[in-house]
Amino acid sequence: MAKRVLVTGGAGFIGSHLCERLLREKNEVLCVDNFYTGSRSNVAELLKNPSFEILRHDVTFPLYVEVDEIYNLACPASPIHYQRDPVQTTKTSVMGAINMLGLAKRLRVRILQTSTSEVYGDPDVHPQPEEYHGRVNITGPRACYDEGKRCAETLFFDYQRQHRLPIRVARIFNTYGPNMHPQDGRVVSNFIIQALTGQPITLYGTGRQTRSFCYVDDLVEGLVRLMAMECQTAAPINLGNPIEITVEELAQRIIALCNSRSVVEYHPLPQDDPMQRRPDIARATELLQWKPRVPLDRGLQRTIAYFEALLTRGRSAVLPLQQAS
Repeated sequence: MAKRVLVTGGAGFIGSHLCERLLREKNEVLCVDNFYTGSRSNVAELLKNPSFEILRHDVTFPLYVEVDEIYNLACPASPIHYQRDPVQTTKTSVMGAINMLGLAKRLRVRILQTSTSEVYGDPDVHPQPEEYHGRVNITGPRACYDEGKRCAETLFFDYQRQHRLPIRVARIFNTYGPNMHPQDGRVVSNFIIQALTGQPITLYGTGRQTRSFCYVDDLVEGLVRLMAMECQTAAPINLGNPIEITVEELAQRIIALCNSRSVVEYHPLPQDDPMQRRPDIARATELLQWKPRVPLDRGLQRTIAYFEALLTRGRSAVLPLQQAS
């Protein structure tokens, strides 16, 4: 049966792909975004669908709508963006969670929170299972995002225990694909734009730090399956790709796929940047029968094509900023 679904942060990178997926399944979608990092261009084609509606709204303020499900994705996810206004970042995670949980409680509907692998901080357990409580610097420059998301998780599970609210919590690991913000500073978008424009590839640290990259379509599939799961899980679920790669290897692979002559330049590693990041997805495999399917090279080719089109339309608007991970 078709549902009316609220997606906060729906004009962002992952949110726009989720909105598209929900529309394909014949749902009505209410996309809510304050456009701090989201873009109307990400959902421009969706506006042609009469089942799609967009509302400019900041989730730090209450929202009064009638829906059947809520996906709460609202929060800047790149260090460049969330460190620009760290107080607002924390408010978005915490107040946004409170307001969306309040709405879900009033409507008695299921709500899914997109948390993050950043709750694990710079981990000393590898790969990271959901039982691991993390190693986060609570006073560092990344703490506004890390701690905001950790507090949001606490609120979700307290609402579950205190109000018996049907909740879902996904811990998302590094995700990439079309609709990434061209100036979010993340390694995939940075490396691709630098390779396509012949700039030096800015690599921070030794390049031996590792990440696990999940293509956005696979990630959205995991979110949809988690929301649809009928049995109530009393724990968060990791969603990410368990195949690990060094940042240096990623740079060389992107250079090759772009047929670029860019060279790698090394810069100091930012504070609190984790050295290892790889999900343990045993829980997702068991409960959701989910695992990523898109190989890295195929996903990178699709992402490169997206950024090539952006560069064709307006080169100056997509030049990368400082790298983030």
